[in-house]
Amino acid sequence: MSKFGELKYLDLRSIWSTESQHFTPWLAENIQKFGDVLGMDLEILEREAGVGNFSLDLLAKDLGTGHNVVIENQFGSTNHDHLGKLLTYAAGFNASTVIWICEEFREEHRSALEWLNGRTDADTQFFGVTVEVFQIDDSKPAYRFRPVISPNDWEKAKRPSSGGQISPRAEAYRQYFQKLIDELREKHHFTGARVGQPQSWYSFSSGVSGINCAACFPQGEKVRVELYIDQGDAEANKQLFDSLAASRQDIEREFGEALEWERLDDRRASRIALYRAGSIEDDEDTLTEIRVWMIERLLKIRKVFSPRLRLYKKKSG
Repeated sequence: MSKFGELKYLDLRSIWSTESQHFTPWLAENIQKFGDVLGMDLEILEREAGVGNFSLDLLAKDLGTGHNVVIENQFGSTNHDHLGKLLTYAAGFNASTVIWICEEFREEHRSALEWLNGRTDADTQFFGVTVEVFQIDDSKPAYRFRPVISPNDWEKAKRPSSGGQISPRAEAYRQYFQKLIDELREKHHFTGARVGQPQSWYSFSSGVSGINCAACFPQGEKVRVELYIDQGDAEANKQLFDSLAASRQDIEREFGEALEWERLDDRRASRIALYRAGSIEDDEDTLTEIRVWMIERLLKIRKVFSPRLRLYKKKSG
């Protein structure tokens, strides 16, 4: 008969002495793993972001939508004080996603988040997430995030934020990108994203903050896959672009095809892209070809560029 070890749940403070000085920085460093649990690609924008006299633990961005995400952490059980702060932060940062992390949700706060999810538009969602740490016998401790309150994405997708109906074109985009992110997640483990959006683009993490991989249907009869550089500072963006462009021959040799190097001097951001003919109005067979083309190149963009981006960030401090 098999022998089993004893599963023990640990006090969070035995791992992170304080919420603000230890757990929050750890969460910021592991935000991609946390995002996978919720089905989002998350990128940290700011820690201890100020709203009046209050400070939000983490301000992030959902790369799939470009919307702001507020994350508030709390050891112990939920309380009214943190619920009020969450709503204040959501308003202060015009956030579409509100995430409350704690050890235990009191029933009245669970009901409050469920009520908010049922009465807000398709662009607004509230999550309640518990965090646990456990070990088996004397093994290394392990953590687990468990969403206990979540929006019903399928129901919300039927309620556009405008209050009207989703247009046929927007619905075509949603269906196209749903298939694309499902394949990227399930087959290639490229993203944690789970919900396609009724928009003409979708962004994914490159592994380096401020630099994303994206697939989009720009206006016209072309589709595009790109590395999009926008760290919030034009000078920093151009310096990074120029550094990559200096290795253009090596990068294109590794990539296996020519790239479009778009410095975009009249804009803050820069991009490195690939194009092919296509439109969301193409027939299903052509859209399948486009999706295969996009997936192959998104995978190559991350493989070729991510090591170079990390090295550049390390050298530049």
